[in-house]
Amino acid sequence: MTWQNTRVLVTGAGGFIGSHLVERLLGEGARVRAFVRYNGRGDVGHLGHLTREPCLEIVAGDLRDSHAVSEAVRGVDVVFHLGALIAIPYSYVHPREVVETNVTGTLNVLMAAREHKPARVVHTSTSEVYGTARRVPIDEEHPLQGQSPYSASKIGADKIAESFHLSFGLPVVTLRPFNTFGPRQSARAVIPTIITQALTRDVVELGDLTPTRDLTYITDTVDGFVRAATAEGVVGQTINLGNDDEISIGDLASKIIQLTGRQVKLVSTPERFRPTASEVRRLHADNRKAKAMLGWSPRVSLDDGLRATIAWIADHLDCYRPEQYAL
Repeated sequence: MTWQNTRVLVTGAGGFIGSHLVERLLGEGARVRAFVRYNGRGDVGHLGHLTREPCLEIVAGDLRDSHAVSEAVRGVDVVFHLGALIAIPYSYVHPREVVETNVTGTLNVLMAAREHKPARVVHTSTSEVYGTARRVPIDEEHPLQGQSPYSASKIGADKIAESFHLSFGLPVVTLRPFNTFGPRQSARAVIPTIITQALTRDVVELGDLTPTRDLTYITDTVDGFVRAATAEGVVGQTINLGNDDEISIGDLASKIIQLTGRQVKLVSTPERFRPTASEVRRLHADNRKAKAMLGWSPRVSLDDGLRATIAWIADHLDCYRPEQYAL
């Protein structure tokens, strides 16, 4: 498949992964409709970092509005559904909004796709649906565990996507990215939290330092999305995107501090801890299915990805508030 003049919808296009996916698709020659959440400021999120192109159409709305979603899906060939509320601490505070956006929003995308019939829908899941690993590496058959309202909402969204494939033959493929990082990521994620503090303060404050995460650089994750939209034999499948490796938060913070070249103290503060039973203790991806079905494997090393992310954040520190704990 060639992307030249292919009509594509990206929901969540103003977000971290979404904006990078839009950038990649535009570079491939696609005509991209970018669905962003409406706000009165006309803020298009990270799409503001991109050069506006004639092939980019930005549409503002809300995933919970079925009419807005249907109009966004109308006339496109491929749907990339990334739109979601993704901050775990925020889901503790506002679980209803998270469930309505992530579950009902996904239902609206799927119903619109059933009506307008794009060739493929790529639905975005998350490694958080697995909860703390019961076995490693975590394959796609690992049990699902709703350890936060956010992860529970994504389990619900995944199952609705599965049901639309099995019930109606909708051409859906579900991707489960593990912890993606890179330029433009918000401070609600751990790597920007560490980097911004390490660059501007004498102390890096984090919560629990012992959980492990499996980290993938943004360009690798985006490559997985592009491949999932075109690969044969993947409709109806759920596929992990991860590095098949893990690192503890404490070791990750020490590595980042070393890469910044600053003398910074690392401390664990109680107010940043998640509820004990809600914390996902260990994530380590099994990526064999992605390799076999998508021809995908991560190419950017952790150190190289961290260097690129540190450099970008250093140039955009005005986008962050290192002194605040971001929900």
